[in-house]
Amino acid sequence: MELLDCTLRDGANIIGAGFDLEITEKVVKGLISSGIKTIELGHSSSIGGNFTSPKRASASDTEYLECISPYLSEANLGMFCQPRFVRDEDLELAAGYKLGFLRVGTNAGEVEQSEEVISKARNLGLEVRYSLMKAYALDSRELAEDAKKVESYGAQGVTIMDSAGYLLPEETGSYVKTMVNAVKIPVGFHGHNNMGLSVANALAAYQEGARSLDCSLMGLARSAGNAPTEVLVAALKRNGLLEDVDIYTLFKFIEKDLLPVFAPKSGITPLDLTFGFAGFHSNFLPLFRSIAEDEKVDLKKLIIEVSKIEKSNPSEELIRSFAKKLN
Repeated sequence: MELLDCTLRDGANIIGAGFDLEITEKVVKGLISSGIKTIELGHSSSIGGNFTSPKRASASDTEYLECISPYLSEANLGMFCQPRFVRDEDLELAAGYKLGFLRVGTNAGEVEQSEEVISKARNLGLEVRYSLMKAYALDSRELAEDAKKVESYGAQGVTIMDSAGYLLPEETGSYVKTMVNAVKIPVGFHGHNNMGLSVANALAAYQEGARSLDCSLMGLARSAGNAPTEVLVAALKRNGLLEDVDIYTLFKFIEKDLLPVFAPKSGITPLDLTFGFAGFHSNFLPLFRSIAEDEKVDLKKLIIEVSKIEKSNPSEELIRSFAKKLN
């Protein structure tokens, strides 16, 4: 199971078209240290977007690539690529830096315009993924036919994009199941949270065979945001997945580096999420907080560990015994 974090691409829509280099490097380092190593970044519309799209990012593609070049050996770092915005020199630039992947994207029903771009990128040695934007505009069989076309063009993965947060979980499952049965390349899902269903849709996608799920830290993305990375991590860990992702490191990074600057699109803080992940009632928080401070241990870790044993009515003795073990 792969998480594809697109905070630095889709999230850039909240401030214009692209984050500055300081935030870019900080987020890349924070994600890698948390064990999330497939990351999309750069201009929110496309590589080459500073020259050809109506929006301008705060850094050039070259500056983004220079910024992340030290981390290309540690993670799979990629950029979005729309055929209407990308130029040949942009593809050559990405290949020259040995970018991890390009994700070519078109609206569903318009995939033919991407054949040449995919061919050129593959010939340059780039990994090419594909995003079917506004996927809900077609029914599941029609969308699967689009996926078969991009597979024939050379795409090495395809993502169903619910660009408006329109789909219900059962619909998401149907789209994914139909596509998984139609193509041999991996299928992914990208959901927006306009109806509060982005995480539920991602789980439905996984259950029907999607093996790459898009997400953004704190849900930061266009409109109502994406599936929040940290919430999706918690939900997948409840299903016994993502053993390599360190949720505590992720929480610390969000609280230290992101919450002071950005409000979460989801409205869910790491502490709120801890309550849901652990099955913890917030009435017990003052006691847990006091003991965590006394014993100098991580409050969220204490909540999660105690709740594995007792969710209903944890005693002070039990809480303190766990705190001493953690210390």
